[in-house]
Amino acid sequence: MPDDKDRELERLRRWRRDLHRIPELDVDLPETLAYVRAALDALSCEVVEPCESCLVARFDLGRGRATALRTDMDALPVAERTGAPYASAHPGRMHACGHDGHMAMALAAATWVDDVVAGRAGGLSADNLPRDVVIVFQPAEETTGGAARVCGSGVLERCGVDRIFGMHLWPDLPAGALASRPGALMARSSEVTVEFSGRASHIARWQEGRDALAAAARFVPSAEAMCGRLAREGGEPCLLRFGRLEAGTVRNAIAGSARAEGSLRVFSDAMLDRAREAVGTLAQNAARTEGCTVELSLSEGYPPVTNDPELLSAARRALPGLRELDEPLLIAEDFSFYQRSLPGVFMLLGTGTGTPLHADTFDFDERVLLAGADAYRRLLLMA
Repeated sequence: MPDDKDRELERLRRWRRDLHRIPELDVDLPETLAYVRAALDALSCEVVEPCESCLVARFDLGRGRATALRTDMDALPVAERTGAPYASAHPGRMHACGHDGHMAMALAAATWVDDVVAGRAGGLSADNLPRDVVIVFQPAEETTGGAARVCGSGVLERCGVDRIFGMHLWPDLPAGALASRPGALMARSSEVTVEFSGRASHIARWQEGRDALAAAARFVPSAEAMCGRLAREGGEPCLLRFGRLEAGTVRNAIAGSARAEGSLRVFSDAMLDRAREAVGTLAQNAARTEGCTVELSLSEGYPPVTNDPELLSAARRALPGLRELDEPLLIAEDFSFYQRSLPGVFMLLGTGTGTPLHADTFDFDERVLLAGADAYRRLLLMA
């Protein structure tokens, strides 16, 4: 006969693989929402939709304050190449970032709470849950920051949430290992767009032109190097790299326009302000040197993921195996919006695969989800 762990793994695997087959993007999540709602409707929780394509499950135990767990539901515009029998049924879309696993763990947490309330959880009862439980299934983590809309809906305040936890699968950690760190964990991400305008001319009459390509070529390496200097001088990370540069139309004409697109990663508003000012100055200098004009824009992006030290300390007592990362990560996550509203802790759950997130071959052994589901149970038992 299968034991409880085997039965839990079977459920986790089924949920994860079912959801893996139906990846959807941004807030356009009809199949995903229908699947999650069907699973939640079988439980004793109240389910509400506080904003577009978001489901919130609330177990109101009359405690007056609640612990929230958050999972993301959207996928990526990636054509899957895993060859798995449960591969995406939607061409050009894939759960390449593990959100299918995140949802499976959240459903496991909801099912466990339901079992506790009903007295089906190994001797536990509702009296063992010191707080109400709220589980947030949010859209648009990969795109437009669905977390901000959840926070703006007021649902967390209405449910009495005063702490929130989240988790992300992480290929670079050993399978089943949990890790986090106090303070900065993930970076603020701002998209940087720089557009130089000059004057096109034949290269034989280059003196009549205003070389936007040359201005961009001056600017890109100087801006990247400058952010490196800011990091060394400020004692905190500051990374700017450009991944796209377009200029001109043909090889024998001076480019009349150029556009550089990159991403800035920092961990504080103060460093963001310093980088914005320095990048703007460099862009103006590069444009002036070539007789061009320039427009610079930086998106607001996602705030940095910053873990509440006191809540993380409490979580460590509940999760004695939780590892501490030596340095923050230069990736971004919209869980940060929750942390600007209330204390929150974000953690990484190792898959041990090494295959990078967003890769078209990303996959993992669902046994790692057992560790994440167990961590959620322990966190929900915290007073």
